Amino acid sequence: MCGIVGGWFAFDGSQLRDSMNLALEAMRLRGPNDRGAIFIEDSNGTVALGHTRLSIIDLSSGGHQPMESACGRYSIIFNGEIYNYLELRAELKDLGVVFITNSDTEVLLAAWMQWGATSLSKLSGMFAFVVLDRGEETLTCVRDAFGIKPLFYSQESSLFIFASELKALQLIKAEKCELNWQTSYDYLMYGAYDSNNQTFIENIEHLLPGHLLVFDAKKRVLSQPVKWWNPDRSAKDIGFKGATEMLREIFLKSIRLHLRSDVPVGAALSGGLDSSSVVCAIRYLDKQIPIHTFSYIARGSPLSEEGWVDQVNQFVGAKSHKILVSPEEMMADLDDMILAQGEPFGTTSIYAQYRVFREAKNSGVLVTLDGQGADELLAGYSGFPGQRIHSLIDKGEYLKAYRFLIHWSAWPGRSFSGGLKRLVGELTKNSGFYTYLRKMNGEGAGVSWLNESMLLEHGVKLGFPTKQKSDDLIIGRRLIETLYSSLTLDGLPSLLRHADRNSMRFSVESRVPFLTTEMAEFLLSLPESYLVDYTGETKHIFRAAMKEIVPENILYRKDKVGFETPQSDWLNILMPQLKKWVSCDLSIPFLNHDSVLAYFDSAIKNPLSDTSKIWRLVNFYRWYKQFLLK
Repeated sequence: MCGIVGGWFAFDGSQLRDSMNLALEAMRLRGPNDRGAIFIEDSNGTVALGHTRLSIIDLSSGGHQPMESACGRYSIIFNGEIYNYLELRAELKDLGVVFITNSDTEVLLAAWMQWGATSLSKLSGMFAFVVLDRGEETLTCVRDAFGIKPLFYSQESSLFIFASELKALQLIKAEKCELNWQTSYDYLMYGAYDSNNQTFIENIEHLLPGHLLVFDAKKRVLSQPVKWWNPDRSAKDIGFKGATEMLREIFLKSIRLHLRSDVPVGAALSGGLDSSSVVCAIRYLDKQIPIHTFSYIARGSPLSEEGWVDQVNQFVGAKSHKILVSPEEMMADLDDMILAQGEPFGTTSIYAQYRVFREAKNSGVLVTLDGQGADELLAGYSGFPGQRIHSLIDKGEYLKAYRFLIHWSAWPGRSFSGGLKRLVGELTKNSGFYTYLRKMNGEGAGVSWLNESMLLEHGVKLGFPTKQKSDDLIIGRRLIETLYSSLTLDGLPSLLRHADRNSMRFSVESRVPFLTTEMAEFLLSLPESYLVDYTGETKHIFRAAMKEIVPENILYRKDKVGFETPQSDWLNILMPQLKKWVSCDLSIPFLNHDSVLAYFDSAIKNPLSDTSKIWRLVNFYRWYKQFLLK
C-alpha cells in the first residue's frame, strides 16, 4: 500500500525535483517505509515517477519502486496489492519469465509486459498504477474495477500530472487551484460527491473505477478514459443450490487470498452480516490464527451494535478492540481528518472509522479486512424495492410485484407507503416529475445561504444530480443495473474513498474481500430473486452460503441499521462551536455568508432533527481553509 505521483513535464531542473519531493513528503503516511523517484529526460520533456511505500508483502528492498524491467523499457509505480500474485507468478514462470524479487509489484510489471491491458482481467486485487513505456513514450494509468485505490490526474497545456492524493497533485500543479462550483453545489445542497470524474478542484479529475488512460508524450495528447471492466449482467440461472455452493467457494477463496500478508492482519467488525462473515470465515479457514477485531461502539445509543459484536468475537475467540468516541474528540480531530480525506465528505460516521484505524495502528495491526461492498453486491439493507418491483413489472408479473411489496413491507423499518414511494421514484427517475416529487418530499428546496443566480451565471446545473443512464440496460434486470451503478458510480466510490484516506492516515492497509471481479461478475449474473427473494429478504443467497460458518442469529437478524454515529445529537450539542468555525467569510461568490450565520443561529435556538446541511457547511468551510484559502 503506497502513494504514487508523477507525470510528463515540459521542463526539468531543481524546481521539478523539489516539487516532487514535497509531493512525496505530503504522502509519507501512505508509505512510511521507503521512498523513491526517477527523472528521465528526452526530446519531449521530462517524465517523473515517485513512490512512497508501506511494506506489506516482501518487506525487503526487493519491493522498492519505481521498479524497472530488466530490458530497461518499462518502469512502474503501483499503489495496492495483487492478492493472487503467487498464482500469476507461477503462470508467468511457465512462460519463461525470470523473477528476482518476491514482490507482487514485479509480478504486476511482468504481467503487463506479457499481456498488456488484457492482464487486468487476471488480477485479483486493488490497484492504481502507472506504467512508463520508453519505446512508445507513453504513460498508461490504470485504476482497479471498483476504485478501491485512488488516482487523480490533470492536464495543463503540455503538462500531464497524476497522484494518489489531491494535496500531492497540488504541489506539482503549475496553475493555481480553483474551486469546482458544480461539485461544491451538489455536495452542499444534496450531499452528492464522488459519483463522477469531477473533484472539488477545477481541472483535477478522478480516473473512474475500472478505467485506464494513456498520455502520449510525442503527440502531447491525453486519451479519453477507456473502460476496461464492464461485466456481463445478463441472467444465468444455474439453480439456487448450485449458485449457493459456488458463492461460498468464491467468498472463502477471496478471504484466503486477502489474508496473504507479511505483517499482522485484523478485521473491522460492525456486528452486521458482512463484517461478521469476514471474521467468521477467517476462523473457518484457520482454526489457530489470532484474530484482532476493531469495532466502533455507540454505547448508550439505539444505534449501538455492541451486543452483536460481542457474540461474533466470542464465537471466533477474537481479541476485541472497542472504540468509543465523543463529539468533543471529533471536534479535536476534525481538521486532521479533513486533511486526510482531501475533500469534503458526508457524515460524522467517517470519524468513527478514522478512530477504528487509529486503534488498529496503535495495536500493531497494519492490515484490516472489511465488509465494504457487500451491500452494493447483495442489495443492502432495504433490497431496492422500487427496482425489484420494476423488474417484475417489466416481465408482466404484476401479481408477483404486488405480493412482493406486501411481503417486503412486513419487515422492521419498512412500510407499504415507503415501498410505494420508492417504486414511483424508480418509475419516474430522470424526468422532471421525479424532481417535483423530491421537492414534495422536502428535498431540494432552496436555501437562503446559496446564491442561485450567481451559480446559474457560472453554468452550474441546479437541482438534484441526475444519474448516468446505462447504455446496455437489460429489461427485467433493473435491480442488477442499480447494483452495478452503486458499485462503480453512485454510492460505493465515496465509501471506498473514506476508507482509503482514513486507513492511510494511520499507515494501515484496508482490504475489502467482497470486492473482487470474480465475485461481482458472479453475483451480477444471478436471477434477482437470489439476491432479494419474494419475501423481501435481502442478501438471500449469501445468507444461505454462510450457513455453518456464521452463527444463525447473526445470519437472520432483521434489525440491522447502517453504520452510523448519533450525528444530530452530537452536532446540536456542538452548535455554538460550529458557528464559530463558519464565522470567517470565505468570500466565495455563491455563499451568502450572513445567511449562513443566521442559519446557524436558528439551529442553536431550535435544535435540528436533520443536521446534514449543517455538517456539510462546517466540513466545506474547514476544507476550503486548508486547501484553497491562501
